[in-house]
Amino acid sequence: MNGKQSPIHSGFGATTTAAEVLQGRDLSNTTAIVTGGHSGLGLETTRALINAGAHVVVAARDVEAARAKTSGIPNVEIERLDLSDLTSVHDFAQRFLASDRHIDILIGSAGIMACPETRVGAGWEAQFATNHLGHYALVNLLWPALKGHARVVVVSSAGHHQSGIRWNDVQFTQGYDKWLAYGQSKTANALFAVHLDLLGQREGVRAFSLHPGKILTPLQRHLAQKEMIAAGWLDVSGHLADPTFKTTQQGAATQVWAATASELTGMGGLYCEDCEIASLDISEPPSFVGVRPYAADPDQAERLWALSAQLTGIDAFERK
Repeated sequence: MNGKQSPIHSGFGATTTAAEVLQGRDLSNTTAIVTGGHSGLGLETTRALINAGAHVVVAARDVEAARAKTSGIPNVEIERLDLSDLTSVHDFAQRFLASDRHIDILIGSAGIMACPETRVGAGWEAQFATNHLGHYALVNLLWPALKGHARVVVVSSAGHHQSGIRWNDVQFTQGYDKWLAYGQSKTANALFAVHLDLLGQREGVRAFSLHPGKILTPLQRHLAQKEMIAAGWLDVSGHLADPTFKTTQQGAATQVWAATASELTGMGGLYCEDCEIASLDISEPPSFVGVRPYAADPDQAERLWALSAQLTGIDAFERK
């Protein structure tokens, strides 16, 4: 990790929007891939990048839905990608590499949260597989197009405070808890960025992870309204009740900032929030602000990389 988990006084904050982050920026001749770039924070990220001049490849499981959601937005390219299916990830990567283009920005914005117990691939727990393993495989398979100069931004969450990597039962074979599974997958996102940055910086590739904030998006589709009322997110009428929730434009800001901010040049492997490098959180119980030490630990990051390579059979940095 080049740099440390301490704020750099970016001048932005929790209410900054993605458009404000990119105000005055010219991203012409920039190619970005945004997974889930047609929904929620991904769609706002796509809009902001395109408004700044970038060409965006939206990688979506539901191509028809992606086309409908991005209709009327110029410079968008829709490609099918199901992160829970390694064959789909391979196919996407092969199609992109065949276009002989360089990737300047890759933002892993797609994800699932608190879903019922679901198994994909080789019996993998779906949140770990989709949120982490799919993005791990995607970046490794696209490595030839990333080398040279690129930023990889992985959308984690303050949800990582709920669980580190459950090394003794990563796949929840001994009892499923949807929130612990989500937390583990978000810790995995942060650790992935730590080790990818270590491996990638010699090739000009830097990686970051982030918490976008609390935002009502399709990510909550697996939650019952009564559950969100009980959590204090909604009132009994179903309206937003938590004043700390962000708009989608504000929620997309940190990933856009991590992908483009010049003040992050020469840095990487860091966890961000509110358009800023987050501090370490060592409080007990966890504060859900900042990053837990286990999600920024280079040793755990290396261990997760090795596990991910073993599970997927993919590792762009494997010594031949």
